[in-house]
Amino acid sequence: MNITDIDFIVLDFIRDHFRCDFLDMAMPKITALGNKGFVWISAAAAMLVFPKYRKDGIKLGVSLGAGALIGNAALKNLVERARPCWIKPVEDMLISMPHDYSFPSGHTLSSFAAATVIMKANRKMGIAAYILASLIGFSRLYLYVHFPTDVLAGAVIGVLIGLCTCRIWDKYLER
Repeated sequence: MNITDIDFIVLDFIRDHFRCDFLDMAMPKITALGNKGFVWISAAAAMLVFPKYRKDGIKLGVSLGAGALIGNAALKNLVERARPCWIKPVEDMLISMPHDYSFPSGHTLSSFAAATVIMKANRKMGIAAYILASLIGFSRLYLYVHFPTDVLAGAVIGVLIGLCTCRIWDKYLER
């Protein structure tokens, strides 16, 4: 048994045990928040408005840019992992079939990079951001467009990018 077999066991468990009308309606909406980093770009823009959070808004924008370059531009094209819905087509897809590669999950990567920067700026907002990031990550599994390992890798890489961005800013740019 290889990792893809285990990934499919988890995905099929989710489809068999979590599918319901409410989640079929909610998950496409939750995943849409992560499309092109929309909700996180909006958060960065909102932070830029307030002087107290302006630097954090810049860090958030930098993290999102780094995530797009590392995750979507580099890793997806290096790994070239097929999506689960390409390997095992699903008749009742709830969203449009994605056309780019699967690994890592860009929605999850950007969400966890953003949540990490937000957590460093404000704990209460950070907790809410991590909850939303987790929901976005789960939505990618529910919608059968990512493997669990894609989402896990996206979360880990996102947290690392968020931490590195904050560390570099604080150490070298905050002087």
